[in-house]
Amino acid sequence: MDDDPELEAIRQRRMAELQQSQQNQAAQQEQAKQIEAQKQSILRQIMTPEARDRLANVKLANPNLAASVENQMIRLYQGGRLQQQITDAMLREILQSMVPQEREIHIERR
Repeated sequence: MDDDPELEAIRQRRMAELQQSQQNQAAQQEQAKQIEAQKQSILRQIMTPEARDRLANVKLANPNLAASVENQMIRLYQGGRLQQQITDAMLREILQSMVPQEREIHIERR
């Protein structure tokens, strides 16, 4: 059975595209791992072990909030505005300020 040369060329191009796509995905994953490792390294420098444990617990419950806090602390560190390590008490204050206060709803019946 003779394969059409045009069809074979299309197959070859498609295989090359798939391989390129896989390579790009692998490179993006590697870059994401490196960025995460850098973030964790900075957080180890600027936070006490207790604060890191609390942040890890927050990350399990609310990943978006934890990421926001991490990014804020890293920006402060890179801007030179952190004079000391973040303690557990300081982290609790930061978290309380970032979590919106729950509003109580009152229903009046008339």
